[in-house]
Amino acid sequence: MFGIESLSGNAHAAALVGLVLLEAIALYVGYGVLQRVLGTHVIDLVRGE
Repeated sequence: MFGIESLSGNAHAAALVGLVLLEAIALYVGYGVLQRVLGTHVIDLVRGE
């Protein structure tokens, strides 16, 4: 899909680590934004307020 299959050895490993790191950063930022936007609403719903 990204063409990393054509890389060999260390370059392939570095590309995979980089992709996983980028995915983790995207999830961290996404969950942070969701928590900031929806956090108080969800807590109010759970409390029944």
